[in-house]
Amino acid sequence: MHEDQRALSKLMDFTRLISIFLLLLNIYWFCYSAFQENALTIPIADTVLQKLNKGTGMFNHSLYSKLASILFLALSCLGTRGVKSETLTGKKIAVYFVLGLLLFFTNDLLLKLPTALILNTFLYIATLTVGYLLLLKCGLYLSRLMNNDLMKDIFNEENESFPQEETLMENEYSVNLPTEYQLKGKKRKGWINVVNPFRATGVTGTPGSGKSFAVINQFIRQHIAKGFAMYIYDYKFDDLTRIAYNTLLKNYEKYPVKPSFYVINFDNPAKSHRCNPLLPSMMTDIMDAYESAYTIMLNLNKKWIEKQGEFFVESPINFLASIIWFLRLYENGKFCTFPHAIEFLSRKYEEIFPILGSYPEIENYVKPFVSAFEGGAMEQLEGQIASARIPLSRLASPQLYWVMSGNDFTLDLNNPQAPKILCVGNNPDRQAIYGAALGLYNARIIKLINKKNKLKSSVIIDELPTIYFKGLDNLIATARSNKVSTLLGFQDFSQLERDYGRAEATVIKNTIGNIFSGQVVGDSAKQLSERFGRILQKRQSVSINKDSTSTSTSTQLDSMIPASKIANLSQGDFVGAVADNIDAEINQKVFHATIKIDVKAIKEEESKYQDIPDITNFTDHQGVNRMEEIIRNNYLKIKKDIEELVGAEINRIKSDETVNHLIKEK
Repeated sequence: MHEDQRALSKLMDFTRLISIFLLLLNIYWFCYSAFQENALTIPIADTVLQKLNKGTGMFNHSLYSKLASILFLALSCLGTRGVKSETLTGKKIAVYFVLGLLLFFTNDLLLKLPTALILNTFLYIATLTVGYLLLLKCGLYLSRLMNNDLMKDIFNEENESFPQEETLMENEYSVNLPTEYQLKGKKRKGWINVVNPFRATGVTGTPGSGKSFAVINQFIRQHIAKGFAMYIYDYKFDDLTRIAYNTLLKNYEKYPVKPSFYVINFDNPAKSHRCNPLLPSMMTDIMDAYESAYTIMLNLNKKWIEKQGEFFVESPINFLASIIWFLRLYENGKFCTFPHAIEFLSRKYEEIFPILGSYPEIENYVKPFVSAFEGGAMEQLEGQIASARIPLSRLASPQLYWVMSGNDFTLDLNNPQAPKILCVGNNPDRQAIYGAALGLYNARIIKLINKKNKLKSSVIIDELPTIYFKGLDNLIATARSNKVSTLLGFQDFSQLERDYGRAEATVIKNTIGNIFSGQVVGDSAKQLSERFGRILQKRQSVSINKDSTSTSTSTQLDSMIPASKIANLSQGDFVGAVADNIDAEINQKVFHATIKIDVKAIKEEESKYQDIPDITNFTDHQGVNRMEEIIRNNYLKIKKDIEELVGAEINRIKSDETVNHLIKEK
């Protein structure tokens, strides 16, 4: 190896000598008058050069011999192996190259100056020599120039780019989002194909990452356009509700049976339907009452989520469940509503326990409370019941009572004979108050829609941690066969763990089949990076010492999408992975792309949106708005209903006791 290098080095030296020799011949020939004037000519050289010029024409013009000299100089530099230098730049070499060319090739005019011949000759030789040396230096520097290809991609963008799905794969359930992604330095068009939304979809991203605009809104539009029944939890009412309402107006013909549009909104009863989530006909077992109570209490006390099964958690839940089921039993559910349950719970112990204890169907639920009451353990009893009474008292508002005591529709949203699109609105300023009531709707809806032979349906939940869904993990795991698509939007996995507990949050995020993520940081970014896996990436290294330079190239498996990339995504950029079907296989499931939404078209569409109309008219025949009066009267009526119920039940119990006493005396 070393012998080959020495031989190559000798060849390069010889080539450079030829270049210098040709340069000297150029000087001798074109400066011949000066050499002749000073008697420095060589007759033999003259004869040889004349014959050479006659055969080759090399000296017909100075350019020809100069080009020949530079050609051999370039050949000598090609084989030169210099020690690499980090200080050398292409710009510096270019300056040497341009100056060298100018001095070397444009100095012929110096020989024609009207000055002394010897001065002209000196200037010609000097510029030619300096130009030659600059070009020689340029050639030598080229061999020492560092290969800066590694520095062109300092963020490793090309290495971490990978092929993504570019084919549109659409079916009757799919959601398809156009994308633009980068592959080996070139931008390409692609598609995110959610061909199986029934395997659940998770959308994460910090505020402003674009998860609602780019993903959630598109799910609403495309699923309504494909004839889905739909439930939407609209945290910032009416952002999502307006989209759903106006999309439905354009797509009624996509449904076999025309769907109805319903809204639940506690802030403005005029723009809200009324719905009783504890409708007696929808509650067939005491376990329905227990699940409703469970959802209400855990929404009011989210710290209880991780304390399920403990005495002071289960006690108030059981107590509320027994009240709900009692109202279901009383006169066939005449007063079975959430507002009536709140009012009954606020009555005196002396009224509540005798009434509940007189019903065999709930005897086992209330027996511990009745025993404590009869045994005088009031401190323990107060501790058990106060944790239900105090938070529920915050829900005693006329607007909430109005909305939850009516019955404009039922919650079987995906009933093929009566499909519905329901939007439930929350208010960030009152989420602690509304959360329990809305959670009750959620729990009942999830149970009612997750049944066979129903219409395909979509559950859209934005800002999931703001509300507790009882049975959400079970819905994700089992609803696929019942054609229930679930989309969950939340900002961060840690937020989900905080509000749902680590165990339940882990189950939720691990059972989601389709994942979209905008910018997230910390553990969330690390978990996503691990989920996406690794790809083969090229690594290059350069080692420089005073004698030589060595370059090595290797490959290794590294993160397909590093956590640092996920933590620095721009608005509209998403990473994620989709699930496929047996009959619709997706080769490139993972994506890292910009979701391309036609912003101009969306804004134009939204400018034509209709406002959600008033649903309830509180104006009397004289044109006076009596909303406050009507809602307050309803509030007072519910209180009166419970007062009359308690009075009637106490009289019944006393009557029964009198009869039993007379029987014993006889």
